[in-house]
Amino acid sequence: MRLGIDFGTTHTVAAVVDRGNYPVVSFDGADTWPSLIAGSVAGKLRFGLDAAAVRHTPGWSVLRSFKRLLDDAGPDTEVTLAGHSYPVPDLLTRFLAQLRSDLHRRSNAGLPKRERVEAAISVPANASSAQRFLTLDAFTQAGFDVVALLNEPSAAGFEYAHRYRSTITAKREYVLIYDLGGGTFDASLLRMTGTLNEVVTSQGIRHLGGDDFDEAIVELVLKNAGLRDIGSDAREAILDECVARKEAMGPNTRRFLVDLSMVDHPTFSCGVDDVYAACAPLVQKTVDALARVLQDPGRDSVLDWAEVAGIYVVGGAGSFPLVSRMLRAAFGDKRVKRSPHPFAATAIGLAGFLDKEAGYTLSERLSRHLGVFREAQAGTDVVFDPILPKDTALPAEGEPPLVVTRSYRAAHNIGRFRFVECSRIIDGRPDGDVTPYAPVLFPFDPDLRADRNLARRPVIRWNAAPDVEERYVISSGGGVEVSLTTRPDGFTRRFRLARGAA
Repeated sequence: MRLGIDFGTTHTVAAVVDRGNYPVVSFDGADTWPSLIAGSVAGKLRFGLDAAAVRHTPGWSVLRSFKRLLDDAGPDTEVTLAGHSYPVPDLLTRFLAQLRSDLHRRSNAGLPKRERVEAAISVPANASSAQRFLTLDAFTQAGFDVVALLNEPSAAGFEYAHRYRSTITAKREYVLIYDLGGGTFDASLLRMTGTLNEVVTSQGIRHLGGDDFDEAIVELVLKNAGLRDIGSDAREAILDECVARKEAMGPNTRRFLVDLSMVDHPTFSCGVDDVYAACAPLVQKTVDALARVLQDPGRDSVLDWAEVAGIYVVGGAGSFPLVSRMLRAAFGDKRVKRSPHPFAATAIGLAGFLDKEAGYTLSERLSRHLGVFREAQAGTDVVFDPILPKDTALPAEGEPPLVVTRSYRAAHNIGRFRFVECSRIIDGRPDGDVTPYAPVLFPFDPDLRADRNLARRPVIRWNAAPDVEERYVISSGGGVEVSLTTRPDGFTRRFRLARGAA
């Protein structure tokens, strides 16, 4: 069976490849699977539907939006739940293993128990290389046969192509994907010609989504209802109520009512404009990011607005009425089109990508800069060496990986490589959304090759240091692996960039 699986901050959604159609999988009658992990004081864990079932049960704590932890997670990062510590990679693997089990037992996918699950999965466009590998490894260890890893807005582009390809003309080949999920925002500009979806450029905000709208609304309610001094359990209950009321809002909603009986307080009521005012600064950040995509389309000239077929709004938080209102105010009524299934657009697009009979292909680009800090001026200065620029074209699925090399004469007994990914470079330095990685240590001195604790060794200048080759291998999914080799003896070590323990 072929599935597109969108592991989201709030919900996880799967869609099936079915003879040119891509129906969304339902679990116990619902079209989403909760992205929740629950832990008990006794050390038990539950995931997804089972976690949702105990979220208000005494003795259980619920970890919501744990996808956000992957931004800064390394292989040793732990999270505390109900007084117990768990490695984040292990929690993610067990979460996905339960998803696979529920696809068999509790869904309408019709998946036989031992059938191979061929999956296309996704990550935010602005995800780091480490997050990409962590997600890929967890899906694989959970039993999925992962055949593709796409950026979420790129996947949503396939849903647009499946549904609205007739809107693409020779004069309007571009589509802006506006992807606002529970925890992240991505904007991608795609050029659609024939059956090719070509990513031109992307912008992302890693910590902005529906969760942040929910928090802004909760703060509004607590402040105006005079409920500042309440416990965490009461606040969690009010948050659930606010989320339910927000998701029930429509374009014609005029009043916002919140039942506060769980804290023995009268129902809170305010005008919907008060809610919009609390959330407007967050939506404005996404509008600004969308404008930057239009201004920097990776071309010699600024993109002519007449060449854009429209702005396609996807992601669960894209349903919030304020989003369409502010987009239309900024870009015009006729340009904004919301997916009829915004929460499922990415999963449907992933399934469409897997459907080779449909014939659509993707040309993806690197969404962030990758570079390394190096010593300069005989060790008196440090400079940033940008190795892979943002918007570098990535190989298509099934093609050989992209390879970039650097060669030089080493100057020390130990190499200390401080790799960084970032959303932009200003005056030769990383800027914007910056992801520093744990230092990579490499023994240039052959006598140190067996040393397993190079971090404790002093780094000294060494006249007998060898020639070195750095080799960067970039996959179609945007993950980067690094190998370091000394010449002429050919001693090599390979590394995946990883975050330190958070």
